[in-house]
Amino acid sequence: MKPFAQPETNLLNRPFVLPNGVELPNRLAKAAMSEALGTYDNHATSKIVELYRRWAKSGIGLMFTGNVMIDRKALGEPGNIVIEDESDLPILKQWANAAREEGVSLWVQLNHPGKQSPKGLNQFNLAPSAIPFRQDMAAFFLTPREATEAEIQDIIQRFGRSAAICKKAGFGGVQIHGAHGYLISQFLSPHHNQRTDQWGGSAENRRRFVMAVYAEIRRQVGPEFPVGIKLNSADFQKGGFTEEESIVTIQSLAAAGIDLIEISGGTYEAPAMSGVVEQTKKVSSSNREAYFLSFAEKVRAQVKTPLMVTGGFRSYAGMNSALQSGALDIVGLARLLAIDPDAPKALLNGQDCNYQVRPISTGIKAIDKMGIMEILWYSRQLKRISEGGNPRPNESGLWAFLASIIKSMWGTNRTRRLRA
Repeated sequence: MKPFAQPETNLLNRPFVLPNGVELPNRLAKAAMSEALGTYDNHATSKIVELYRRWAKSGIGLMFTGNVMIDRKALGEPGNIVIEDESDLPILKQWANAAREEGVSLWVQLNHPGKQSPKGLNQFNLAPSAIPFRQDMAAFFLTPREATEAEIQDIIQRFGRSAAICKKAGFGGVQIHGAHGYLISQFLSPHHNQRTDQWGGSAENRRRFVMAVYAEIRRQVGPEFPVGIKLNSADFQKGGFTEEESIVTIQSLAAAGIDLIEISGGTYEAPAMSGVVEQTKKVSSSNREAYFLSFAEKVRAQVKTPLMVTGGFRSYAGMNSALQSGALDIVGLARLLAIDPDAPKALLNGQDCNYQVRPISTGIKAIDKMGIMEILWYSRQLKRISEGGNPRPNESGLWAFLASIIKSMWGTNRTRRLRA
């Protein structure tokens, strides 16, 4: 890769104003990562507050929580935080305040896992259609049950209710998780969604669910509260969601008034968001760092809605160059902040960070192909930061995987017992 020219102006430091008038102090955002720092009955804890307080002190302008679920019956992993009622309002207010006190806007990422939930965690998994995971992953994930019309309507209402509670708690906004193979992504994909009713079939029908979720959230939070979405550029699966369909979906959301669109890509079965999948080479040219920058340029030509790109950024010059291209407005950082929580300080001062994201490998090819492996490794680093410690950037991938699997098995069993 050709080296980037050293920029004369630090564009990362420039403020940005969203269409609804909300001003962000700079162009750096902490993208969502799965923290799994909730209790096994899915309540927020002081650890999540301290984790975000640490990041807020770094100078970053915008933060997204990771994977807050809207239904205790539909978890993505043990330790998920669930917001489905106001029972946790006091600790949720502390969480929001930890960021706001440092001048940082913190948005809650709302999610439903659909079929993408480990076997044994939920009593059953719902999806648009009863499509199993590929053969080498079927041992880890149940074949889902096709959601009924009543269940679809309930999920839509839950997204809106959870967003309204987030607003009441004082968070700066919400982000719909429409990427990475979770439920909304499943509805958009012709591979996962093979329904023949109003929710499936044509691309327009497959978009109906995400449009309904956005409309219900907007109805419950009003026009001024920021609402964004994380959306795949593509699924990178045969017969899946394509770039062409993604652009039309983005155009529809932009026309409906969404405030910010984060571009990512991939699923657990094809984890392009981690740089694991070979197809990512098609969306990133040789002199660029970001995986999805080329796709962002196509989107920018179609919509004026603010765009955020996450994945692949490594250097101050590379981030600055991406902003200078005009293809995006916000640089999303995720894994870097798990190994270097103070990275924004260096970047906002025009310097590279102390650490670089590296591939995490167990040495077992079948495991390394799965997107969940890196999620487990990075979750361990987040736990250390939340407890006042420091991450271990050189921790063994194999050791982290084995330790995480043992913890996950124990946590799954504990979660099921608490529900009994």
